Amino acid sequence: MSQIIRNGIITAGVLSSALALPVWAAKDAVIAVASSFTTLDPYDANDTLSQAVAKSFYQGLFSFDKEMKLVNVLAESYQASSDGLIYTIKLRPNVKFQDGSEFNAAAVKVNLDRASNPDNHLKRYNLFKYIATTEVVDPLTVKITLKQPFSAFINNLAHPAAAMISPAALKKYGKEIGFHPVGTGPYQFETWNQTDFVKVKKWPGYWKPGYPKLDSITWRPVVDNNTRAAMLQTGEATFAFPIPFEQASRLKANSKLDVVTTPSIMQRYISLNVTQKPFDNPKVREALEYAINRQALAKVAFAGYATPATGIVPPSIDFAQSYPAIPYDPAKARTLLKEAGYPNGFETTLWSSHNHSTAQKVLQFTQQQLAQVGIKVNVTAMDAGQRAAEVESKAQKESGVRMFYTGWSASTGEADWALTPLFATSSWPPAIFNTAFYSNPQVDADLAASLKTTDRAQKAQHYKDAQDRIWNDHPWIPLVVEQLLSANSKNLSGFYVMPDTSFNFDEADLK
Repeated sequence: MSQIIRNGIITAGVLSSALALPVWAAKDAVIAVASSFTTLDPYDANDTLSQAVAKSFYQGLFSFDKEMKLVNVLAESYQASSDGLIYTIKLRPNVKFQDGSEFNAAAVKVNLDRASNPDNHLKRYNLFKYIATTEVVDPLTVKITLKQPFSAFINNLAHPAAAMISPAALKKYGKEIGFHPVGTGPYQFETWNQTDFVKVKKWPGYWKPGYPKLDSITWRPVVDNNTRAAMLQTGEATFAFPIPFEQASRLKANSKLDVVTTPSIMQRYISLNVTQKPFDNPKVREALEYAINRQALAKVAFAGYATPATGIVPPSIDFAQSYPAIPYDPAKARTLLKEAGYPNGFETTLWSSHNHSTAQKVLQFTQQQLAQVGIKVNVTAMDAGQRAAEVESKAQKESGVRMFYTGWSASTGEADWALTPLFATSSWPPAIFNTAFYSNPQVDADLAASLKTTDRAQKAQHYKDAQDRIWNDHPWIPLVVEQLLSANSKNLSGFYVMPDTSFNFDEADLK
């Protein structure tokens, strides 16, 4: 029987002895992660980690592989109409939910009707807001009609939020579905102790013969970086992510562990508020790009686990453009500042969207680098509350943002979600996250046009034109693309971190 343990109190009259951790099965993988889980309803989770855990018991129509390439899961194929408005999806036959009910087109309709209804106030509504109707053609065929052409739609359906939940469970549990997950995935939910762990166990009715290979997975939130690493050393954890960069060498010395670096889609950058002096001057913005040594930054702040940015979209995102590396050239930076009318530099502020140790190192390094070209920078590392109040909720005329260090990962794997939220005029805060308050009508036109065509060559051209213009306008200082650092017992195979910081464990097994 599945159970929820809230605030350390077990519901449904379960004996208090169950507060102790259960005896794990022979093939139980214990996964140490960095924070607690907000909900087990992927449609209502803003954090990637909660959605990653939900992959234990939920699947979507589509997903991504470790290179962020689209793969079919519960869908066998799809066709898009020539006008980009209708998507017809053929479903995998003979799939059941963990409550024994059938997975079919009617189930897809229930899920997408729920996701696309703004009255449900689900946190991931924006991924599904273009759906006009979802219709059942036959038990294994579903037709989705959009309100307007949106050529990244299938990528949105591959996002970890787009899970197929049992309609019977939705009807039974309603708004409490986040505590009672029922999907088609390889594992079924067993226990959630909200202060300690989530445990899932092998589901014998899984549609893929021979899978899963593990008997169970226990997800353990461990907030402290050093404790997470220590659990690997003692054998308390089978896999841990993220690993603090400074712990990598110690873990590599342990012959029982593998330390793994994974390319990510986490782009780190400093946006420049182009509506405010001196950042309204393109030469100033370009000067700052030459003033920072990205190779040194990767070593100092990321212990080498980052690569200098080659564009504004990480290379593993579909339609990303790469450009020649920006050289470290403080002399050129000073020349550009002089040409812009700032021969003696200027004073400004640099805020960070986070206050953890890596962000602090980035701020300090940037402050020192810019001082060498005459720019005095006052730095502030923000916590989540400060960021929400000072950055995310203030419109351009009220905003105190000047330079802003942050990061972005596009979990749809497609360039639209890497560009539109950060560069479209419609994405100025408080709408989304264009903290540069950048606006270029041709970029807006390119981004809109790219979504209205299903022709891949046309999409590529629009995205290239948009990225070329943004790159030459310099609204950002592109910094690095992070690498993701995980570690695991050598007994564990087939469990890895995805570029969007979620997990893939389809092939996970223990010796």
